[in-house]
Amino acid sequence: MTESLAPRSGTRHPARGRDVLDVALVIPLQGPAGIFGPSCESCAALAAQEINAEGGVLGRELNLVPVDGGRSPEEVAIEVDALVSAGAVQAVTGWHISAVREAVAPRIRGRVPYAYTALYEGGENRPGLFLTGETPDLQLGPALDWFAGTAGVRRWMIVGDDYVWPRRSAATAARHLRRIGGTVCDEVFVPLGTADFSAVVHRVEASRCEAVLMLLIGDDAVAFNRAFSASGLDRDVLRFSSLIEENVLLASGPECTRGLMTSAGYFEDLATSSGLEFAATYFREFGDDAPVLNSLGESCYEGVRLLTELMRRAGSSEVPAMMSVADGLAYESPRGTVELRDRHLRQAVFLAVADGLTWDVVQQL
Repeated sequence: MTESLAPRSGTRHPARGRDVLDVALVIPLQGPAGIFGPSCESCAALAAQEINAEGGVLGRELNLVPVDGGRSPEEVAIEVDALVSAGAVQAVTGWHISAVREAVAPRIRGRVPYAYTALYEGGENRPGLFLTGETPDLQLGPALDWFAGTAGVRRWMIVGDDYVWPRRSAATAARHLRRIGGTVCDEVFVPLGTADFSAVVHRVEASRCEAVLMLLIGDDAVAFNRAFSASGLDRDVLRFSSLIEENVLLASGPECTRGLMTSAGYFEDLATSSGLEFAATYFREFGDDAPVLNSLGESCYEGVRLLTELMRRAGSSEVPAMMSVADGLAYESPRGTVELRDRHLRQAVFLAVADGLTWDVVQQL
């Protein structure tokens, strides 16, 4: 794992002084999603540094309190609940899988604002939750339309980890495919942390699908990519994942990324002024050896920024005040102009194809 950036960023343990706003940063530091942790931490740290340089939030210094979101959902929820109950944090943000959000949100119960930054399956509306990530209506459906209309792909197999996001996303994909004349030939869900995908690859081959919808997390996606390419299926079968980024490309290896595509609201190589400026600032701050800059890491920057913008607009860090001003909040971010609607961040989403170890952005969806 990359060495923590905490000393440089000012991230530390809870500081209960009244002039400090402590925010729990829940990111995976172990498990299949641990591969994303360093990118998430460094991007959140950059946001905190910029905000504090602007004078902080409502006159208070912003301080990030790391919480390991790679443990079991119940363990994470217990720790976050303890921090909130003790008054040690006044807000929560970060990238973590939906199973963790499903455990954390009921524990928080709207006592503090919670900016969830991961792309997710949609439908979340609990009080105090603000969601910056891509949802299927912006990301998955338009991508399936592109595959049908541009690549002529209609026969899919779904391979996912066995928890809420892959299950619900698979159901959404199946419904959308039926509407556009496509079909799901087969689907298989594996436990988080699966390393051997040989049997799954055999099922892909037997399904005679034209493309695989990958709903796999981190190390699991790496293992599947390697097994898929070793079988030779990458010569004829495309792969699309709405949750795959540069860390997974690097770990998979350039020989395992042929025919692999993704969609996201942010890519390091996206040629927009806001995106290029963010990348330049990131590498100027953390150097050329910084953790990979990607959509998942940038989402944590987005979560810290969103909380700040909401608190400034509301003039308060209290949930009712923030919810009352949330709808229609718009601001400039590395993703361009974004706007909150129904507490979800509306944003442009782009389709990209793997070119070895980088993404080549094809078009906006």
